[in-house]
Amino acid sequence: MSEESDAADDAKSEVQTTDEAKKEAEQARLAKTFRLISGEEVLLTKRPSAFAFLGMYLLGILVLGVHFIFDNAHQLSSDDSSGFMKIALTIIDITGGEQWPFGFVFVMLFITWMNRLVNVSTSGRWVTIGLLIITLTPILIQLDDILFWVTDLFMDEPIGDFIPLDNYNYVIFGLGYVGIYMALTFYYQRSFHYAVTSDAVIFEHSFLLSRSHRRILFDRISEVMVERSPVGTLLGFATVTILTDSGVGIVEENTGSAIAGAIPGTTEKEGDSTAEKAGKGILRSVIGLLTYQRTIRVVRPDPKHCMYNIRNWESAKALLNEKHKDHSQSNLLRDLKDTIVAAGEED
Repeated sequence: MSEESDAADDAKSEVQTTDEAKKEAEQARLAKTFRLISGEEVLLTKRPSAFAFLGMYLLGILVLGVHFIFDNAHQLSSDDSSGFMKIALTIIDITGGEQWPFGFVFVMLFITWMNRLVNVSTSGRWVTIGLLIITLTPILIQLDDILFWVTDLFMDEPIGDFIPLDNYNYVIFGLGYVGIYMALTFYYQRSFHYAVTSDAVIFEHSFLLSRSHRRILFDRISEVMVERSPVGTLLGFATVTILTDSGVGIVEENTGSAIAGAIPGTTEKEGDSTAEKAGKGILRSVIGLLTYQRTIRVVRPDPKHCMYNIRNWESAKALLNEKHKDHSQSNLLRDLKDTIVAAGEED
């Protein structure tokens, strides 16, 4: 019986040793990932939810849908089509027929413009550039046809046929472009990594050749905010934003436009009479009132500087509040008071 008990204790000890070794190895890996200082320990790590960048994936599906619609529209007549197909056929007819892809270009330009205008998660510079590349590819493919048509008017031997593709294959290019876009979006989503350590909050970002690392000490935190979108409420994720007294987490936006001084005819000249100067002054005042510009400070979640759309956000917020309380001045003063009182009682 004693031998069986010893064997069980040995097995239990080996399991504990293995668990401790795994924990130490994981802490060493995290210490390298988040560049921890000596003695610092990672308490919690988070990444954006799988649905964090849902808008970017939906944009890719929309672009792919446009490609398939125009591909099928070329194969149907207006009598056989309905809905979006009929709209696509109408746009094709208005913009020059099936020979030139101006209908597709028009639709993609509209999507690019609207995506940029509404200022959502997909309104960034790189997404806009990608959409413009997709938009202009059909024109670039048929650029030799355009050049051939122009040079044929003035030359005996027109220039053209230097691009091997005859036309823009909507299915192949749509699947290719959207496939690359989806892969980059997934890579971008996985490039964000957040950690709460024993000493600070760390935001790590590594995407292609871009690198960023932000470390915020707990005593610099002034507020912890949680923002849940309707989609986040349904799917169980939220954004936890940390505000600091130095302004991290807050951005400035200008509303209106100050263009009164740039309006022709409102600038005073040396030879102006008193009445002309007064009239221009009144005109500048009116235009300035209409185009008044003001700067507002708003909280805009940035995946580089907040825990963007994370799951189990309650545990992250609770830990942040706890560590902020432990490192706050009021708590430190309370601990100092308790120490002094305890020392006085011992004396």
